[in-house]
Amino acid sequence: MKKKAILAEKPSVGRDIARVLGANQKGNGFFEGKDVIVTWGLGHLVTHADPEHYGEQYKTWRLEELPMLPKRLDLVVIKQTSKQFHTVKKVLNRQDVGEVIIATDAGREGELVARWILAKAHVKKPIKRLWISSVTDKAIKDGFKKLKDGREYENLFAAAEARAEADWYVGINGTRALTTKHNAQLSCGRVQTPTLAILAAREKAIQSFKPVPYHTLQVSVDAGATFRWYNRKSGDERIFDEEAAKALKERIKGKAIAITSVKAKKKFTPAPQLYDLTELQREANKRYGYSAKETLGALQKLYEQHKAVTYPRTDSRFLSSDLVDTFKDRLKAIDVQPFRKTVLEASKLGVHHAKKQMVNDAKVSDHHALIPTEQAPPISAMNDKETKLYYLIVRRFLANFFPASESEQTVVEAEIASEALRTKGERMISLGWRQNEDEDQAKESKLPKLTEGEKLSVNHTELKRGETTPPARFNEATLLTAMEKPAQFMEEKDATISKTLAEAGGIGTVATRADIIEKLFSSFLIEKKGKDLFVTSKGKQLLDLVPEELKSPALTAEWEQRLEKIVQGKEQKSAFIADMKKYAHSVVGQVKADTTKFRHDNKTGEKCPECGKFLLEVNGKKGKMRVCQDRECGYRKNIAMTTNARCPKCKKKLELRGQGDAQVFACVCGHREKKAQFEERRKQSKNKNVSKREVNNYMKKQNKQDDFANSALADQLAKLGLNKEK
Repeated sequence: MKKKAILAEKPSVGRDIARVLGANQKGNGFFEGKDVIVTWGLGHLVTHADPEHYGEQYKTWRLEELPMLPKRLDLVVIKQTSKQFHTVKKVLNRQDVGEVIIATDAGREGELVARWILAKAHVKKPIKRLWISSVTDKAIKDGFKKLKDGREYENLFAAAEARAEADWYVGINGTRALTTKHNAQLSCGRVQTPTLAILAAREKAIQSFKPVPYHTLQVSVDAGATFRWYNRKSGDERIFDEEAAKALKERIKGKAIAITSVKAKKKFTPAPQLYDLTELQREANKRYGYSAKETLGALQKLYEQHKAVTYPRTDSRFLSSDLVDTFKDRLKAIDVQPFRKTVLEASKLGVHHAKKQMVNDAKVSDHHALIPTEQAPPISAMNDKETKLYYLIVRRFLANFFPASESEQTVVEAEIASEALRTKGERMISLGWRQNEDEDQAKESKLPKLTEGEKLSVNHTELKRGETTPPARFNEATLLTAMEKPAQFMEEKDATISKTLAEAGGIGTVATRADIIEKLFSSFLIEKKGKDLFVTSKGKQLLDLVPEELKSPALTAEWEQRLEKIVQGKEQKSAFIADMKKYAHSVVGQVKADTTKFRHDNKTGEKCPECGKFLLEVNGKKGKMRVCQDRECGYRKNIAMTTNARCPKCKKKLELRGQGDAQVFACVCGHREKKAQFEERRKQSKNKNVSKREVNNYMKKQNKQDDFANSALADQLAKLGLNKEK
């Protein structure tokens, strides 16, 4: 009987599958058992060939050689991981292997990883597909009992390859055309350029905004309530005419308030929906300042290494009905501090409400929402970032077992001198799911007891001045929202475009948005000041140079729609790629014809030590850098880096400036300190005082170490194969 070869995406998952299936014989890059051989990639082992592969003329970047439109894109083995590729190829093509099981990540990119490896290794054997949403032992065992026919995923692979080829044709041609035309490192892409355009549109709205002053009128009464005047027709509380506001204040002077209506109604607020990747990235950015990329990286570890959460790259906030039977095991797995009390209460309530709140088969596509697995988490092995994200996911899961919070909202209407006033209050009746939140989200604003027809004397009236405010700048959390729902942030509202954007689920995917934001930073097209994002001069100029339609979120959303149609079998990959080639040709033509000039307005007086050209000063994500203006040189150096060290005067983060022995810590408040002095001061401070955080970090490190290191007992355990895995 022939063996089955199993191809995982990464070594950690490969080892888990091998252990679960009893493939204990270790080889070089694989594990082997009686019936199976488990091997793995290191992510992608195969990729598209570079442009020079298609001809000597493409070795140097020249505008006249564009566009590059090979009839088909060839695959090549990635040089850095070629050793593992040849191991995988050898395993898959062994004579005693009769079937291949794809066990890469269950998604579009995971399918691409596996299929490209199979194609480059010339594997022609029958294919099965493992499709699971967590890598716990139970999930792996259950998944292998329900393997799918590989042919069911041909369309998914076609869509994945179409996306990769579209990015190659449009991205490489557009980037080479702009870079060679203007001799500057300018990159564009079908997702990054519209994202940059969204940021620029917000910047334009802020710059063109003119604040308008207004007044609001507040009236306080002896009973302890404060009423606000409002316009009966519009409901607006703002008065934009200063003289009218002053006249209104005079008109009500000395008058009494008559209560005309007291209406109380109950408000039920259900627990927030479970997390998908984008929502968790937003939450982590708001609470902890984590970038989208940082959150995704930590989640991957929680998924692959700790087996604590389900598949992270999901766009669903609901669960499928087949998961209801696993709720009991998931509650048992998270029955640890600080969740024990909440788990006990959730278990008593049962799954009826949770099922109603969390389960919706129609809103689950490839993967369900992010939830804890049925496997108890190794919290002591997690770092601080992983622990915080895990706690967010657990709390959200548990919240959905509890009923909605219940409050009573009261609106009191009143009159004074024929003018309308109102005040509002809220009183909590039942906390429901809120009782288990780590922060107080149930703020009350109680009113005194007021009755209809009651007359109240006024003890104070006040006009408060305000100004209309511009739209807020984007941070990473709100930019993710804009990428998910770009129609809300477009300058021109178009019903057809809005519908396209909504149907496509925005621009980019949950799995790629973090990388897009990082690319905008690394290309120096955007920069961060505090939490706010700004378009750089380079970014603004790039938007003036790229073709207009490439800036449109609607265009890339339309492409995402077409990719989804390929998945559904409603469109052929060949038709999509033919259109992408035409579009790439159009982009190059427009760049060639454009007469707009690009200029470096960040040029310094310092020359590049490699080529002698003047360096440019740019703001990288982690501080200031100087980079060579010549794209072929590539020289760069850090000159100032934002650190986690705090200023002794104002406690803000310090910036490390300079090179070598001349490095200085500097703060926006004016404090400056040589690095050597800072380190000496910190050393003395540490000797005097050990913080709670340092103790916790030390204990975590100790917990990670082998308890029996360098002991006779450890040696004995090693011989028996019972010691901890390093």
